Amino acid sequence: MTCNLLLVDDHSLIRAGVRALVLDIPGYDVIGEASDGAQLLEMVEKLCPDIILLDISMKHTGGLEALQRLKAVRPQSKVLILSMHTDPALIMQALESGAHGYLLKDTTANELEHALEALRNNERYLSPAIAHTVITQALTRVQRTQSEQAQTHNLTARQLEIFRLIVRGKSTREIANGLGLSIKTVETHRSQIMKRLQIYDVAGLVLFAVREQIISLDD
Repeated sequence: MTCNLLLVDDHSLIRAGVRALVLDIPGYDVIGEASDGAQLLEMVEKLCPDIILLDISMKHTGGLEALQRLKAVRPQSKVLILSMHTDPALIMQALESGAHGYLLKDTTANELEHALEALRNNERYLSPAIAHTVITQALTRVQRTQSEQAQTHNLTARQLEIFRLIVRGKSTREIANGLGLSIKTVETHRSQIMKRLQIYDVAGLVLFAVREQIISLDD
């Protein structure tokens, strides 16, 4: 079964080059081209593409704005960003806005084929050149969130770590063994946590952790 693509880029030469690459890959067809996000939104309902190859930086309606609006117009279509930008914040913004993959414009034909196959199989794809950057950015966000949570609740990073283990039902011995601490040290942290939060039973700690989104109900 043929997978239908819509190309969106404000440079006609880029679209022509991408079209030529796509048409050399068996099982794919280009059913339309758009020069900006606004034109994309007009075409997508009529053409119902399986995959949209979308540039970020375009005149008028840009790729990020179009991504946000695509969710309501055509959520079934997978979006593969094709961009020259390697800024981690911009890549993360694109992925959080609904992109299913991110490919650099200096990619090879083989990598484009791998990316299209991934999206066609309901998977995600990142150019190997930016995968490390994205992972680092995500880990930095997690660490920043943990630090902010610790400051918000007046707990140290270690206390927040032990707090999470307590509300997940781990015993003092299990926590000590897992973190390489003495039982006495864990007991001291446990006492300080309860004192700082003014909560002196595990059930209360669990309710507090869920309410403050320190853990989820699925944990």
